[in-house]
Amino acid sequence: MNEQHFQKIVDALVSLKDTSEIMLDLAYSSLLLNSRELAQEVQELEEHMDELHTEYELLVLSSGFKPEESKDFLGLIRLGVVTEQIADAAASLAEVVLRELEPHPVVKMAIEEAEETVTSAQVSEASPLNGKTLKEARVADETGMWVLVIKRGGKWIRPRPNTKIEAGDILIASGYAEGEEDFKKLASGEN
Repeated sequence: MNEQHFQKIVDALVSLKDTSEIMLDLAYSSLLLNSRELAQEVQELEEHMDELHTEYELLVLSSGFKPEESKDFLGLIRLGVVTEQIADAAASLAEVVLRELEPHPVVKMAIEEAEETVTSAQVSEASPLNGKTLKEARVADETGMWVLVIKRGGKWIRPRPNTKIEAGDILIASGYAEGEEDFKKLASGEN
């Protein structure tokens, strides 16, 4: 297998891992905050995850490995299956919110006592966030909201400190309700 094909497999596996982690974050948040918006994002991501998983398996299977290497490649396939199972579990959590099922009493108490909210905002050209990394933007310091996911076009990005924010990005964030208005103003560039 050539180095370029190997790197494609690595990149695809990282994408599977990141997507399943995003789904778990959003699913737990949707459940604890009883947010249909987040639950719907999880369902959209589930469809995307299915596509990523299929692409990943095809990459691994088209590697041209030798029979003696088959155990190693079977391990790669199993890693992909596990990330898919995590994504399926996240989708099941989100389904509780979407189907408006009565949550367990402990979860219900946690929802009632939660002081947090989840919101989304689109970054405008005029926003001071535009062109900054998440670390430079200091969104949490400015608003009390933590960016959970960046939705850019049809992709969901797990934010890291060095992730650059671009105009058009939709930031999905959670935090205390009193920071929601400041967060939306920051993203829109309004004073």
